[in-house]
Amino acid sequence: MIKQLAHLCFFSENAEAMVSFYRDKLGLPIAFVMNNSEGGAPFGWYMECGKDTFIEIFDQEGAVKEWGGELVALKEGAASRYRHLCLETEDIEAARKELLGKGVEVTEIKMGIDHSYQCWIKDVDGNAIELMMYTGDSLQFSNSR
Repeated sequence: MIKQLAHLCFFSENAEAMVSFYRDKLGLPIAFVMNNSEGGAPFGWYMECGKDTFIEIFDQEGAVKEWGGELVALKEGAASRYRHLCLETEDIEAARKELLGKGVEVTEIKMGIDHSYQCWIKDVDGNAIELMMYTGDSLQFSNSR
């Protein structure tokens, strides 16, 4: 059902500094940038992390403007927070059906802004887990396919 880790996501109040750290200090290239649909301002960066895995860094305010929700206070002494982990699947409909059969609550499947299919579950502690199935148009592979 699960192929591999697809990405780890951070929401940050210092997104550009986070991008700079992962790019300039750790040497991870930027795979692509997500721009806000209303003004075109960048608010999300996908950093290549090897073998089709990524680190997502989102400007928290920009992400809330794009997708809704509310700004969440970050922990004292921290300017970013873990948001979710994403697991890649090769057949998202089969994975969703299997999980539902095991009594796991699963959201409906939808196409994301990155042109990949996604649905969501939570682990027993309430941590968000995204299940993702890439497509031929997925931005994660726009430079490599």
